[in-house]
Amino acid sequence: MKIGNKEINGYAALAPMAGVTDRAFRELCVSFGASYVVGEMVSAKGLVYGSEKSRELLVLSEKERPAAVQLFGNEPETMAKAAKIAMEYSPDIIDINMGCPAPKIAMNGCGAALMKEPELCGRIVRAVKDAVPVPVTVKLRKGWDKNTVNAVEVAKICEASGADAVTIHGRTREQQYMPAADWEIIKQVKRAVRIPVIGNGDITSAELAAEMVERTGCDMVMIGRGALGNPWIFSEISRLLGHDRPSLPVSDAERITVLLRHVARMCEYKGENVAMREARKHAAWYFKGMRGAAALRKRAVEMNNYEDLIELCRSIDG
Repeated sequence: MKIGNKEINGYAALAPMAGVTDRAFRELCVSFGASYVVGEMVSAKGLVYGSEKSRELLVLSEKERPAAVQLFGNEPETMAKAAKIAMEYSPDIIDINMGCPAPKIAMNGCGAALMKEPELCGRIVRAVKDAVPVPVTVKLRKGWDKNTVNAVEVAKICEASGADAVTIHGRTREQQYMPAADWEIIKQVKRAVRIPVIGNGDITSAELAAEMVERTGCDMVMIGRGALGNPWIFSEISRLLGHDRPSLPVSDAERITVLLRHVARMCEYKGENVAMREARKHAAWYFKGMRGAAALRKRAVEMNNYEDLIELCRSIDG
C-alpha cells in the first residue's frame, strides 16, 4: 500500500493514543511487526505558541519508521503553521485528528467535533496539504452522533481537498468506545473514495483483523486498545494475513521480559520518575490474563522506580 509517495509494507498500523503511544511503545510495536505507527496527538496551537511539551511529542526515531505525527486543532491557518513546525522532526506523514472523542478536545471544537463541519474539515486538509511536502492523512469517526453519521461525506471532502488516506473508526463520538464498532461504515467509505482506507475499531486478535479486511475491503487495519500490553498482536496479524504458520501462545515469562524491556526504554527516554508513573498502567495491561493478575495490578500502581518493577517481576517468577 502507498500513502501518497510513502510505501507501507504490512498489514497493521499502531493507532495514536494519548499517554500511551510514546516513542518507547511505538518502537516496541514496530519490533513486533507494526508496519506503520502514529504518535500521540499534538496540539497545533501548542506548537505555534511554543510549547516545549508539544514539541517533545513530535520526536521520532529511525527505529519506528514509517511514522506519522498527529495534529489536532480547528483553525486551518494554525494547523498549517503547526504542520510546518512538525516537519522539523522529519515525520513521514502528517495525520489530522478528526476523531478524538475526549471532552476537553471535542468540546473545544477539535477532534470529532470537526465532523459537524464537513466544509471546515476540507479547508483544514487543504491548508495542511499546501504547507508540507509529505503525505497528509485524516483519522475520522463514523460521525458525531446517530443523527449525523457522515463519515462517507467527510471522507470524500477530505479526499477532494488532498488527503492521501483516511482512517475510519466505526463509532460516533457519542458512542465513545461502546458498543461494538460498526465495520459497515468502513466498507461504505472504502467504496466511496479512491485513496487508501484504514479500518479501526475492535480489533483485538489476528482473526478479527482478517475479518475486518474481508468484510470491509480496507487496505490496512489500525490497532489501538488491542495492542495494550500486547505488542505481539502485530506479528500475529502479519503471520495470519501473510499466510504463515500461526505463532505459539505468549508465555508469562515472555510477557515479563517484554514488559521490563518496554519500561527500561521508557526510563531511558523520559527519565525514571516520569516513566515509572506512566509504566503503572502498562504493567497492568501486561499482567492481564496472568494468574494473580488482580494482586499484580495492585502492586504495580505502587511502583516508584525501575527496581520496584524488577522485584515485582521476580515475585512472579518465584
